[in-house]
Amino acid sequence: MQTRPPCPQPPGPPRWVAMFHRPSDGSWRAGAESPYRTPVLYAAGQMARTLRARGEAADMELWGPQDGHWRHFPAAQAPAAREETSPEPAPAPTPGRLSERMGDRRQQVLMAGLSRAGLYDLTAQDQLAVEALVDRLDESTLRRVAQWLSSAGSADGPLGSHTS
Repeated sequence: MQTRPPCPQPPGPPRWVAMFHRPSDGSWRAGAESPYRTPVLYAAGQMARTLRARGEAADMELWGPQDGHWRHFPAAQAPAAREETSPEPAPAPTPGRLSERMGDRRQQVLMAGLSRAGLYDLTAQDQLAVEALVDRLDESTLRRVAQWLSSAGSADGPLGSHTS
């Protein structure tokens, strides 16, 4: 098993920085930085998704300001390393144009709620879960779930209180 070096503190004044590990040369590189946490998390999620699509590892660590100093926010278990044992949802019947648009709309509502909660980097298993919810729940129920996610993202906790 190959070990990676610890993530170094980014140079310069404290700000939000997503550092990505490059296994090819064993180095860490800043992938996104901003004075605000939300855009860095969004960009890091997009970059991780791109790396996984290429078949590469997406090791990311987050650094940010706290009381005028740097603070390291260790990455939770990498989404790619999550166990993917839940069954796939049953295929839905082929929708007509109107029901397809409504499904797209319900998916947008749920994805917006997940984004507000700070969950930008969704794995294939997460996408299946989103599709299952979209197929099984009506729009008003999905809007309620999205409201809960938004509230969770704005509350003090691992996803909240660090946004702009």
